[in-house]
Amino acid sequence: MALDTHTFRAVGFPLRLHAGTNALGQLETEVKRQKAKRAFVICGKTVAHKTDLLGRIQNELGPLYAGAFDGMDKDSSWPAVEASVAAARAAGADLLIALGGGSVIVGTRVVAILLGEDGDPFELMTQYPEGKPAYSPRLMAPKPPIINIPTTPTTAMNRAGSGLKNENLDHRMEYYDPKTRPVALFWDADALLTAPVELVRSTTSTMFSSTLRALGAELSPLVEADLSQAFALQRRSLPRVMEEPGNAALRIELCSAAHLINRAADDDQGRRRARDATGANAYALSTALHIRYDHVWQGESTSSVIPTVTRLVPPEDLGAAKRTATAIGVWEDGMDAKAAAEATAAALDDIYGRVGMPTRLRQLDIPRDELPLLANDTLKNFNANPGDRPDDYTAKMQALLEAAW
Repeated sequence: MALDTHTFRAVGFPLRLHAGTNALGQLETEVKRQKAKRAFVICGKTVAHKTDLLGRIQNELGPLYAGAFDGMDKDSSWPAVEASVAAARAAGADLLIALGGGSVIVGTRVVAILLGEDGDPFELMTQYPEGKPAYSPRLMAPKPPIINIPTTPTTAMNRAGSGLKNENLDHRMEYYDPKTRPVALFWDADALLTAPVELVRSTTSTMFSSTLRALGAELSPLVEADLSQAFALQRRSLPRVMEEPGNAALRIELCSAAHLINRAADDDQGRRRARDATGANAYALSTALHIRYDHVWQGESTSSVIPTVTRLVPPEDLGAAKRTATAIGVWEDGMDAKAAAEATAAALDDIYGRVGMPTRLRQLDIPRDELPLLANDTLKNFNANPGDRPDDYTAKMQALLEAAW
């Protein structure tokens, strides 16, 4: 047991969480706790028109309900966010409620930023100066508080970074502001059951691979405890949620896993482990896929590349390979890093295959001649790699895409 893993700091953020049957019954209390008078909901058209959630929120809030914008779309596009800002400003919003999946929650964070900041949105976002490392501007103005009501398990639910899709740019519009973390979270049983089980499978598949990668690092006791429990919840609930689509408890377990993953990521070691080569490459490739192709969800983009990347970019450290293989249950004495990575990749192929997730790019109907475009898309992704890219970076990304085909 090394002392360096037991020398750490942990950061906690104030958050009130309500889960289970009629959790939304506490919504008015949380809005009043923020002394808000004009609570404005942001959601997508499916939630607005095919569920009763907007009506429930309006009934709970009464005169505190300031209206809703129902045009947030997949991958939080810049036009949708721009329209959301205009609608929230026109409604006099002093509190935002994100109602939906990860794209809605991410987009709402940027709405809060643009309501609070006076600057040009294109100057407030992460900058990619030519030949220099990327950087995120400091956004110091106060922001309206946010309450998140996810309809599917997602690690987006209580983070501070955001990425928007913009067809006119060669990269996402990325923002970071800790003041956009939610003041309250609601895992309402009925709200979570409105999401198609296929979407729950997709979002959980993304979490599953990122948790596994994280467990490969040498971790502090707090981080190891959170991630181990998060992984155990996912191993237990992911197969069952497909068999029991009406079981809200399983979806709350997966929300709990997402919360634990985020809590683990909030300490120093959590940030360091996010930079491992396997995880960074897989994240860059999967993000490029679901941003470029509207028919590809994030979970499918992850499951289609992570087994290949795990095989071809094994950890340099045998200890990391052993920890990852042990977590997924395939470690055997005498393995080297390459053998452990191969066994881990095979396990991922099997687990994803059993729940109906793709494990090859060709299963996503991606044109093979567009792989060079995808490789180029990976260049500007702050979360994958905020520093300078080596000269052969794009070529390596294309080689991984070809292998994942």
